[in-house]
Amino acid sequence: MKKLLKFTPILVFVIFLSSCSSVRVAADYDKDANFDEYKTFAFFKPGIDKAEISDIDKRRILRAIEAELLAKGMTKSENPDMLVSIFTKSNQRVNVFNNAWGGWGWGGWGWGGFGGWGPGWGWGPGWGWGAGWGGNQVTTRTEGMLFIDLVDAKAKELIWQGSGTGYLVTKNVDKKEARIKEFVAKTMEQFPPSS
Repeated sequence: MKKLLKFTPILVFVIFLSSCSSVRVAADYDKDANFDEYKTFAFFKPGIDKAEISDIDKRRILRAIEAELLAKGMTKSENPDMLVSIFTKSNQRVNVFNNAWGGWGWGGWGWGGFGGWGPGWGWGPGWGWGAGWGGNQVTTRTEGMLFIDLVDAKAKELIWQGSGTGYLVTKNVDKKEARIKEFVAKTMEQFPPSS
């Protein structure tokens, strides 16, 4: 039991870190659309201009989408079968960790009980005060959503929409670019939909 308690904070931290790095994806599509007919694409500038992110990030996203579509055998064209648009959302996510375990007992080796700082007992001779971690730890991170819309160029109807949700990287340019590529790649794995 002591070993489990000792490694529980480390395990929680590892799970938290792994959940931060993943991108959650979803896709929806028109079942009547014949995706085999779509061979060419172009970016839909009016839709992209509305995305509330920097022009630098827009270019990063569009380059990543273009690379994914070219890898799927599509061609960029002035007269496309399909238009590509994007939009984004972001929100601050607040995480509260309650570290209200007790601590070491003076007068003996032991736990001071629950609740942070407070009276508790220890194993060994005598009673003692529990000096613990105590209190709450609050962190905030920005979680973003990237939506990729694919529109039939002739009918002007949405035929496929993919979304990626995950934590954003803002301080390191190389990591930010890699994160954007990850968002796009994971989202575009869903296109074309499997029949």
